[in-house]
Amino acid sequence: MVLSMERFQGKVAVVTGASAGIGASIVEDLVKNGVIVAGLARRINRVEDLAKKLSNKKGKLHAFKCDMTKEEEIKEAIGQVIEKLGPIHILVNNAGLMQEATLINGDTQAWKTTLDTNILGLCIATREVVQNMKANNTLGHIIHINSVLGHKIMDFPGLNVYPATKYAVTCLAGSLMSELKHEKLRIKVTSISPGYVKTEFQAVAGLPNETPIPALYGPDVADAVIYALSTPPHVNVNEVTVEAI
Repeated sequence: MVLSMERFQGKVAVVTGASAGIGASIVEDLVKNGVIVAGLARRINRVEDLAKKLSNKKGKLHAFKCDMTKEEEIKEAIGQVIEKLGPIHILVNNAGLMQEATLINGDTQAWKTTLDTNILGLCIATREVVQNMKANNTLGHIIHINSVLGHKIMDFPGLNVYPATKYAVTCLAGSLMSELKHEKLRIKVTSISPGYVKTEFQAVAGLPNETPIPALYGPDVADAVIYALSTPPHVNVNEVTVEAI
């Protein structure tokens, strides 16, 4: 099997949650491989700063402001991407969050924000992009950044509804594959499930950033994304699990 990103050079990719951590690493690798990237994030200034840093690479990064808990912002941002950059070939659903709480004493709004971001935001972005791919008969690729917590339950206090959202992502990836097959659409779907990744994600969630668990880093997950995208058109990598040793 020959791995190559050549067919995506000059094509458009959308990456959600592009301002930091895993998302920023994915954006960087895509741009280095000649992809035109639309980086969606609430903190658009961070994406703009990253675009300046990557200005001498083969591809290009464009920043779009988007709150993944708001349907209208997602639809508007993706519409702007299509209008300004052209048809979308890649979607990386990376945006996600976790807020420290428990299921016994947790805050309802914190749960809702997590569910809206990790599940509904992903679904809305996927729907909008698939419609664009379908309209243009695009041989596209949709990647969900999942988690090992979407496949096994771990004894780790404070995770509350977060693992449930990642189990949902596992199911949504499989269901999407089935729907695309029934529609006879040539769109690949890959779920990438990293273990513990050391980014600012934990601090934002109110969890300790240091754990005894071996850590991955953003570029490790970005490598998995590039691997999945680099496979030949007739090959689909359904699931990639990446863990540190």
